Order: sequence, then C-alpha cells, then structure tokens
Amino acid sequence: MDEQKKAVIQRWLFKADHDLITAKVMIEHDPSVTDTICFHAQQCVEKALKAFLVFADIHAEKTHYLPRLVELAATVDDSFHELTLIARELTDYAVEVRYVDDWRDISLDEAVDAVHKAESAMAFVKGRLLGYDAEITA
Repeated sequence: MDEQKKAVIQRWLFKADHDLITAKVMIEHDPSVTDTICFHAQQCVEKALKAFLVFADIHAEKTHYLPRLVELAATVDDSFHELTLIARELTDYAVEVRYVDDWRDISLDEAVDAVHKAESAMAFVKGRLLGYDAEITA
C-alpha cells in the first residue's frame, strides 16, 4: 500500500478514535450530555467505515447514513453485514440530535449503549483492516 493512502486511512482512524474518546469522556460529565455522546458515537462509526472504504479503494461518499457505508464495505468484505444493525441504530444521531426541530430526550442508558455499539463497530473495522494489512496501525 502506498504511503499516501495509508496516511489517509490513519487519519480517518485517528479522527474516529477521537470521537470515541469524546463520547466516553462525556458519559462521565454531570449533567450528562447524551445528545453529544450519541453524536460522537455515530461519528466514530462513520469515520471508521470511511477508513475501510479508503483502504478498499471505494469512494467514501459524503453521507452520514451508516447503512449505506456498511453496504459499500460489504461489497468488498461480506462480514461487514454484521454491522448493519449497529449502523441502523446509530445513523440518526448524525443529524437528529443536532437540530431543535428533531430534538428528543436521550437517556443516559441509551447514550451508554450507543458508545458500546461504537466501540464494537470500531473494533470490528480495525480488526478487518489489520487482517488485510498488518501495516495499518489501529
């Protein structure tokens, strides 16, 4: 793999890690900021999936719709279908929680669940990337 492509993948994973760290830190904040936690959980998964798409030489569409990104990744590696449910459950947090027209209360339990799903998806994507190319540091 050329160094430029590797660097782009690393940047996507770096940004995904930062979103996950932010979500985890915000869980400890009192009062809880559950909308922000869920937003960063969704962003973590989006960026991790885009890292894989770059690896697979698939154009990473400018979308927050996680099921579409999973669908694209699954064209290369069918095991990505395992992320379909997580993708469906987290995708609305990209937009829904940021605007007052779509606002709703999110419980701390729901936010914690979103973080666990993001952790799981991130570990999955990193595992797949490492399985294909041991040079990719996750």
